[in-house]
Amino acid sequence: MVLETKTNSLNSDLVWNLDKIKKRQLAIDFIKKFEGKFCVYSSSVEQFYTNYTMNFLSGESTKMVILPNPYAFHDTFNGINDDAIIETGLNIIPGETLKRQGLYLMISYKNQPGRATPIPLKPALQKMLNTRRATDPFLPMLAKGDLREFNDSMPCLHLHRVKLSNLEGISDFERSSVKEAIFDKLSELIKVVDSL
Repeated sequence: MVLETKTNSLNSDLVWNLDKIKKRQLAIDFIKKFEGKFCVYSSSVEQFYTNYTMNFLSGESTKMVILPNPYAFHDTFNGINDDAIIETGLNIIPGETLKRQGLYLMISYKNQPGRATPIPLKPALQKMLNTRRATDPFLPMLAKGDLREFNDSMPCLHLHRVKLSNLEGISDFERSSVKEAIFDKLSELIKVVDSL
């Protein structure tokens, strides 16, 4: 409780409420696979974190608390305005949802509600990484509320993205650092995704 109170008073975006998730233990096991694999964004303090742990209060499975490493200040990026963080409609789902093995990226289409296409996660992540030199690179990130349920039965992880051109008040050097930090995480995830 002290952990929650301390974090909550400083940054409520790092306390994720899981009480709407029916199969909580399944969701907890699923999200723990991605601990430290994506950057996590907090709109209330306009920061994102590359070095953190995911914690669950003992005896309570309705809240997850993300704790940035206080000794790794260089792994916290400041001045990341909320307008630069965009929902993608992309969800990572376990293969069991599709009666398959592994992890998949489910792509939903805005102009075609109800239509979604699953792609194995590793090649999907590789495509994201291949945008590294593009003018508008795809920079995935997590934010509060991204742990959800897919079809009310299986956990899924929604992805946000950082749109570099929407970042305000930071230098080109800082934009480049944001991009490289996220792509470093993506590269690490690609190496281990088959074992998750």
